[in-house]
Amino acid sequence: MQSTMLKAKIHRARVTHSELEYEGSCAIDGLLLETSGIREYEQIQIYNVNNGERFTTYAIRAENGSGIISVNGAAARLAAPGDILIICAYAILAQHELSDYQPTLVYVDPDNRIARTSNAIPVQAA
Repeated sequence: MQSTMLKAKIHRARVTHSELEYEGSCAIDGLLLETSGIREYEQIQIYNVNNGERFTTYAIRAENGSGIISVNGAAARLAAPGDILIICAYAILAQHELSDYQPTLVYVDPDNRIARTSNAIPVQAA
């Protein structure tokens, strides 16, 4: 049996660009890609906190340290500059890989700079 697990998350990234005419993808600051472990051209899921849209695209590299989060192509209709996104990548793991597995969670500030990283989400309290 295999399980699809959260591999990486960039939490509360702010959209800086929305380029309808650019080749479809999501450009992400290279430092965020490296820190999260999301690879260029890897499939990502994007969850727009502002409007509830959820969509699939792939990551491309933006300049390191630029803070760029650019939603491009058809997906540009689903996110506007200033919107807050959760960007996730998933991995399929065999059961024997699950006992030691931890995702990489990257939390950013309002300028898309790394505020902190973690490998676990705190337990939600009542």
